[in-house]
Amino acid sequence: MIHTWDALKTLALSLDLPNVETAVSWGNENLKAHGKMWTWWSPYVDAAIFKGSIEEREMLMEADPDTFILHPHYAKHGLLLVAAGRIDEGWAEARLRQTWRDMAPKRFLKEWDARHGGT
Repeated sequence: MIHTWDALKTLALSLDLPNVETAVSWGNENLKAHGKMWTWWSPYVDAAIFKGSIEEREMLMEADPDTFILHPHYAKHGLLLVAAGRIDEGWAEARLRQTWRDMAPKRFLKEWDARHGGT
């Protein structure tokens, strides 16, 4: 289980995906992929933030309200907040890889998949 931003950042960077960089937005460190915020730790609640959709967040919160939480600051955004200490590494890795792919420009992703067999 992941308990801290440092642990999440270490996992994300260990995926060795291109176009990922450490950045600071609104005074808080985050990771960007393809120039867009990819994952970060909430300054409002002890939780990691992943991209998703409002519908997915609602489903996950209903299924596991101790793991998937919400702070009012994020209510209007399609973001998934996962409580510290309840972040499964396998889930986080799969989420980060999928989000990285979803954020990639189509031409880049086509070339990446051709070189790496679609992974």
